Amino acid sequence: MTLWVDFETRSACDLKTAGVYNYAQDASTDVLCMSYAFDDSDVQTWLPDQPFPAAVAQHTGLICAHNAAFERLIFWYVLQMNFKLEQFYCTAAQARANCAPGSLEDVGRFAGASMKKDHRGAQLIRLLSIPQANGSFRQDATLMAEMISYCEQDVRAMRAISLGMRPLSEDELADYHVNERINDRGVMVDVPLCQAAVKFASDEMIEIEEIVAEVTEGAITSVRSPKMRQWVIDRVGPRALKLMESHKDGEKKYSIDKTVRANLLAMEDPDEIPPAVAEVIQCADDLWASSVAKFSRLANLADVEDQRVRGAFVFSGGSATGRASSYGAQVHNFARKCAAEPDAVRNAMVRGHTIVPKYGKRVTDVLKGMLRPALIPAAGNHLVVADWSAIEARVNPWLSNCYAGERKLEIFAKGEDVYKVNAAATFGVAIDAVDDRQRQIGKVQELACGFAGGIGAFAAMGRVYGVHLPEPDAKRMVDAWRRANAWSVPYWQKLEESYTRAMRNKGHEFPVGRITYMFDGQHLWYMLPSGRVLCYPYARLEEDGITYAKAAWKPAADAKEWPRARLWKGLACENITQAVANDLLRHSLRQLDDVVLHVHDEIVLESADPVEAAARLERVMCTPPAWAKGLPLAAGVSVMTRYGK
Repeated sequence: MTLWVDFETRSACDLKTAGVYNYAQDASTDVLCMSYAFDDSDVQTWLPDQPFPAAVAQHTGLICAHNAAFERLIFWYVLQMNFKLEQFYCTAAQARANCAPGSLEDVGRFAGASMKKDHRGAQLIRLLSIPQANGSFRQDATLMAEMISYCEQDVRAMRAISLGMRPLSEDELADYHVNERINDRGVMVDVPLCQAAVKFASDEMIEIEEIVAEVTEGAITSVRSPKMRQWVIDRVGPRALKLMESHKDGEKKYSIDKTVRANLLAMEDPDEIPPAVAEVIQCADDLWASSVAKFSRLANLADVEDQRVRGAFVFSGGSATGRASSYGAQVHNFARKCAAEPDAVRNAMVRGHTIVPKYGKRVTDVLKGMLRPALIPAAGNHLVVADWSAIEARVNPWLSNCYAGERKLEIFAKGEDVYKVNAAATFGVAIDAVDDRQRQIGKVQELACGFAGGIGAFAAMGRVYGVHLPEPDAKRMVDAWRRANAWSVPYWQKLEESYTRAMRNKGHEFPVGRITYMFDGQHLWYMLPSGRVLCYPYARLEEDGITYAKAAWKPAADAKEWPRARLWKGLACENITQAVANDLLRHSLRQLDDVVLHVHDEIVLESADPVEAAARLERVMCTPPAWAKGLPLAAGVSVMTRYGK
């Protein structure tokens, strides 16, 4: 028997700021009502002034809820009911595993039930669940009756939506429970460091705004001002202006986003980028790069007793691949580059000493380098960190399942440096003769070209790794990589042919390499070697290619249809490669019981015996599962007192 359940609660604790774990454990958190149903029975509601339903209290089967961690923690901490973690089934995780949005409201709209949003539920929460200015909670029988109605409707909605989707497989459900155990364990935060970082960042933001006001002679007082874009447009040359252009729905727009700022700052011609404009753009880049929000969030989310942040990982948050995403702590968005002397920087920050220029050119740069080191082990423990070596470069040719792909895998099987191999082939030199610059180019080639990337992808990746080449030279680098990787171009073409044929032949399977595509009339599904399936939802074969509903894109309030994206061979290749990498991660996580973090292709353990933990972690990560036979894996392992890179 399955129990479907939804809680409405109230608390003086701010859920968004404090996180669900702190919220559930706060003394002020109470249940307003609990709506529930068994299997397909009618929905009922329990109120706290009533005896608790015995059938719920004694339930030993599956407990289904949307964003089930909330219901689980309310059961545990507020109602003091010790249901097992393994009993919980999350319909939000189920939706994301089906490449749909995670929110209950959005998944209904995504499925086409209605494109209209009803904000009444959120209004009721503001009226009844959040204290008034005097600290008391509103008492209103009419509003409470409406709240009960909304709670009951949520149970009906989650049940209908869940039963209308592919259920989580046994492996997926096991992986969800692993994810929740990691969330429950949490990771310790250096709270004094975070508090010091907030102070440094706040002071730096004030200085940046003052510089902008001075440079622009008072025309702009904040880089967040809508006036800034126009101020820049009025002063840059035609080539710079071209970099800012974007076209959507036939309308020309201008942007100064992160990529645009990097491209503009890379220009050296003062006629295109006057010094004053460059300085304002640099100020904007510094301000947006400020990590004040991340540090503040870490400090607020940390448990007051043990300083651990919990609930950071969203299971299957990357809808196209099933990769985990992060929430609250946002560890997936932490800068990979870390301070060279994190302990010294930390001590200087906590004591209020100057950190520029001793530890970096700008405060923002120093702070970015301290985000990862803000995560630490408990006293007496160490962090053990392992990262797969070139995982996508290994998985990609393995998926092609062809002779040329196997030849590429031999490079990894022999333990050779794939970046040097690329450079040697490109420059016509022996591997031992490859210098540092050539290897860096070989690295950019591998990272930029593997998913059908061309000159633009090479240039974008080159900016990340400090490789700047004229367009003709960049083209030669791309062509050289494709010649050396003979599996690539034919494989990409076969991918496109396979999913296009699937779209034209409903219900038939079309394998390509180690992947199989199938169109069921609504969704374009693809099966991975692990047996896991993902899809491009509501796919359409149109005159100029295949489009699908993009779950991560939010529709406008008056939209009639969910926003759509275009499928092309490079995207298809990237999706399946990252999905398989995620399957490898999931396989490893199932075998480890002391994981505190996992970021992209990296796993972090916390252990009092780091030598044993390091050996165990390397063994697990480098032993491929049965479905990945022939895939050579390697991982570098480090023992740390602070999380870093």
